[in-house]
Amino acid sequence: MSSYRIAVFASGQGTNFQSLVDAAGRGELGGAEIALLVCDKPQAPVVKRAEQAGVEQFLFQPKQYASREEYEREIAAELEKRSIDLIVLAGYMRLLTAVLVEPYEGRMINIHPSLLPAFPGVNAIGQAYDYGVKVTGATVHFVDGGMDTGAVIAQRTVDIREGESIESLEERIHAVEKEMYPQVVRLLAEGRVRLDGRKVILT
Repeated sequence: MSSYRIAVFASGQGTNFQSLVDAAGRGELGGAEIALLVCDKPQAPVVKRAEQAGVEQFLFQPKQYASREEYEREIAAELEKRSIDLIVLAGYMRLLTAVLVEPYEGRMINIHPSLLPAFPGVNAIGQAYDYGVKVTGATVHFVDGGMDTGAVIAQRTVDIREGESIESLEERIHAVEKEMYPQVVRLLAEGRVRLDGRKVILT
């Protein structure tokens, strides 16, 4: 069994999931293993990606549960059963409660397509584009109880080109995300990330 085990939470296409699987396959995740996919949409394309990669899945439908906490308790049991060290959110479209956030504090990360704290929440690329900023980018951050409010681990900038379409900007930001996320996961797997209050120290 690998010493550092990751669960990826995703709801959609799974392109960031795929970039992590590919990086693990190339030995670029610092010895980490993608041990589980957690998905709230059993028909999502990411499920097929997980099947093809030989990654176990925990699939569920939120409507079948009385509350968010109820299905999160079930997820927590699955994570514990597999000795998960790190939760990586990769396009998981649900807010998390204290049931998962508290036990995984400092061990749960998310990637967001803006330079937080600017443009949190949904449609971050569209928000930045419509606002007319000249520079945006991507942020990897720890997850806390708020909406994209956790401590920042890493950020990359992307210039918005004069006259650029939003589709072109989305493509360039997603390319940065796919490169950046595996690099941050590797730092965590190698024990090179330390949380000091709101500041994250990388070694």
